[in-house]
Amino acid sequence: MRLVKWRPGAGLPVNHNHFEKMFDDFFGVNRRRMDLQNFDWTPRVNVEEQEDRFEITAEVPGMKKEDIDIEVQDNVLTIKGERRFEKEEEDASYHICERSYGTFQRAFTLPENVKSDDIEAEYKDGILKLALPKVEPQKPKEIKVEVK
Repeated sequence: MRLVKWRPGAGLPVNHNHFEKMFDDFFGVNRRRMDLQNFDWTPRVNVEEQEDRFEITAEVPGMKKEDIDIEVQDNVLTIKGERRFEKEEEDASYHICERSYGTFQRAFTLPENVKSDDIEAEYKDGILKLALPKVEPQKPKEIKVEVK
């Protein structure tokens, strides 16, 4: 007889997202990813801090720049848009359809040291780059006080 180490649940199909959602719903956990589930897809982003600016880079392949909207309101930067399905053919019979389409929205609370009026955006080859310049820190002003 061969001994096999017991592993509860071994061999059962596990859907981690389903179990995480059940756990979070039961305990009332409000995660940011749950807010993102209201949209059809979510582009991946990188946020990088440099000495003079922050840079946000978002992957939005297959989109036109006219389909992307960027706005700042109440110190929150919002990127939203819609990626449309390219062709709808009545006779098409897809075997695999993994590409995501539909609306998306990402929001970022800006730090106090960002010049929100000077944000620049560039879109090229499916990559959206935002440059958020920082406000130069105010240097302490020295005032001489004459003692009488």
